[in-house]
Amino acid sequence: MGTDDRRRWDERYANLPRPPVASVGPPSLLAAHADLFPVTGAALDIGCGQGIGAVWLARRGLDVVGLDISAVAILRARDLAERCGVGDRCRFDVVDLDDGLPDGPPADVVLCHRFWDRRLERAITGRLAPGGLLAVAVCSEVGAAPGRFRAAPGELTDAFAGLDVVASGEGEGSAWLLALAF
Repeated sequence: MGTDDRRRWDERYANLPRPPVASVGPPSLLAAHADLFPVTGAALDIGCGQGIGAVWLARRGLDVVGLDISAVAILRARDLAERCGVGDRCRFDVVDLDDGLPDGPPADVVLCHRFWDRRLERAITGRLAPGGLLAVAVCSEVGAAPGRFRAAPGELTDAFAGLDVVASGEGEGSAWLLALAF
């Protein structure tokens, strides 16, 4: 994303209110399937923002690594994890995902919420542990205008066709998918 994008995201997060503890929960598009998320293991939250999804996963019992380009978002994610009593279960790192997904161990859950970069499809799939859950909820062109970071119609199911798709949907500018690794 580079320096300009990092600065833009830092400014955006700096102008948002600190996320309240009550906001911690599953991404709204995935909430109906929250029971599919494991309660133990390791999780990777790609584009974690202020850490709401990562902290929710940690509260469920997972050890979570959250990645985001914004240092401001990462500071807020760390703060939220501490306020929720799961700071010891969360690690948050500033990462420019334009450089690819950093190396790391397999994850039992990979969460991509409001972040989509089709160049990372293979790396995301490669990070899933056998039986691991991929959870993606992103902006979509279905019911909205096309855009660089919007999933095209059917793109998520096509991108992750090598996984066992448990549930998916798209419409009203959003697309989501839950899939298990073999």
